[in-house]
Amino acid sequence: MMYLLGYDIGSSSVKASLVDAESGQCVASAFYPPTEAPIIALRQGWAEQDPHSWWGHLKQATQAVLAQPGVHAGDIRAIGISYQMHGLVCVDREGQTLRPAIIWCDSRAVPYGQRAFEALGQERCFSHLLNSPGNFTASKLAWVKENEPDIYHRIYKVMLPGDYIAMRLTGDICTTISGLSEGMLWDFREHRPADFLLEYYGFDPAMLPAIRPTFAEQGRVHAAAARELGLKEGTPVTYRAGDQPNNALSLNVFNPGEIASTAGTSGVVYGVNGAVNYDPKSRVNTFAHVNHTDRQTRLGVLLCINGTGILNSWMKRNVVPEGISYSDMNTLAAQVPIGSAGISILPFGNGAERLLENRTTGCSVHGIDFNLHDRRHLIRAAQEGIVFAFKQGIEVMEQMGIRVQKIHAGRANMFLSPLFRDTLAGITGATIELYDTDGAAGAAKGAGIGAGIYRDNTEAFATLEKLEVIEPDASHRQEYLDAYERWKQCLDAVNRG
Repeated sequence: MMYLLGYDIGSSSVKASLVDAESGQCVASAFYPPTEAPIIALRQGWAEQDPHSWWGHLKQATQAVLAQPGVHAGDIRAIGISYQMHGLVCVDREGQTLRPAIIWCDSRAVPYGQRAFEALGQERCFSHLLNSPGNFTASKLAWVKENEPDIYHRIYKVMLPGDYIAMRLTGDICTTISGLSEGMLWDFREHRPADFLLEYYGFDPAMLPAIRPTFAEQGRVHAAAARELGLKEGTPVTYRAGDQPNNALSLNVFNPGEIASTAGTSGVVYGVNGAVNYDPKSRVNTFAHVNHTDRQTRLGVLLCINGTGILNSWMKRNVVPEGISYSDMNTLAAQVPIGSAGISILPFGNGAERLLENRTTGCSVHGIDFNLHDRRHLIRAAQEGIVFAFKQGIEVMEQMGIRVQKIHAGRANMFLSPLFRDTLAGITGATIELYDTDGAAGAAKGAGIGAGIYRDNTEAFATLEKLEVIEPDASHRQEYLDAYERWKQCLDAVNRG
């Protein structure tokens, strides 16, 4: 047998998937912890996790996969890593973490990025970074520099979460162009690290890891990690990417005009652009896609809504009776009409939202009538509110010249909800295609490309299974549009207030 091992390092859990390289089928998978991993929030708008906990979860998931009958670690030919984007991990010269990781939904760095944007100028930031410095990794490091100088001066390297996991596996500290671009640390015009932003923040360029190709050997599992995880020493790590570029890869989205989406804790629409472009308000973001090179422009245009599945899970914990499943919630929500009989919910309760130009508006509920509405309307309005946030972001992408006609997604998380899928198709007019894949399985196939086991993505994803197609229901389009217009009016009122 010839296996490929993929890891997906999420903020909720770490998943491991073992893929048969010849058939392309996932033969074993596991995730840990079984319930959502905690996020440390010492202050409002903060979000941190201990990188050691990611490693502990990875160890549990790896051991569960290797425990499957007939699976031998020696048959694993390559390892790929997908990871939660935009995080900041700081380590000293011994590779020890100096503080908890500041993760993607932490909003404390917003003012630092805004000041950098104003000082450096819109034209310079957009033409070189394709974004404002915003709330990304570089700005998070600026917060550490100003607020925790003792820690900052002990930093040897700064890393993304996937870089940290790769370091724990191999002992090597390195990153990718795609990774640097998601941290606002890559200069697309000069094709090198963004020296002008490093200089503005006063960062030593030596803190950045060495750069390796996305699809290439990035180190080999060293003896200590092999003993701890049960893997074979010397197994190569041959791919890494942030979770959203990796999700697009998992759905075989590589070329201009192709669209991928996820709707887990946060929600994403990710389109591939073959030309340099940006949103002048930086409400969507542009990063190097997994197959971007100096000679071939492949940019991922990312719409991210922080408040997505986390709103649905909040509803489950706090609104419905104990014991009600997500499927039961969908059944309840389907009992009320499109538009939730007048309730609108803004789903922005998970930190600053890029779509709202880095404002933190919080989640809010509008239009409740105590004599008319019950939990069914709230559940439906929550899902509709998430979709309407998607719709608003898609309108920004369309203004950039990206036509969203078909959405590729895995059948997971919010895409398990018929109501969510029908609403998204209905309001956008796009066909939704659901596939049998996930981030960890995609990372495994990415490792196969990086190791040369597959010639290209066409061969790697030849067996990708399409599970379902959802066509937009034109007969209800006006109802969706009316509900969306009411939702936008609520958002406008909140923004004005």
